[in-house]
Amino acid sequence: MEVNGYKIEPNANLAGANLRVADLCGADLCGANLTGADLAAADLAAANLRGANLKGAQLWGADLRGANLRGANLTGANLTDAILTGANLKLINLTNADLRSANLADADLTGATLANAHLEK
Repeated sequence: MEVNGYKIEPNANLAGANLRVADLCGADLCGANLTGADLAAADLAAANLRGANLKGAQLWGADLRGANLRGANLTGANLTDAILTGANLKLINLTNADLRSANLADADLTGATLANAHLEK
């Protein structure tokens, strides 16, 4: 699968990629490097981001419903207004992440690291 000229596949190096408003519904990005990527308002519903590095990524307004983010690194990521309903967030690192107004209904945060995460609305 190719989106905006980027090859979308497991373990892809997409550091700094511009995937704003991209349709990545159901994409397999397991173990991908998305450090500093712009995924604002992207459709990542049911995507596999297990173990992905999303450090500093822009995910504000992104749709991550039912996505698998188990063990992903979202240190410093911006998830303002993101939809994480039913997402697998087990063992995720959300240190210093911005989760203001994010929808975390039915998300599994078992073992998640939330140090200094901004959770208030």
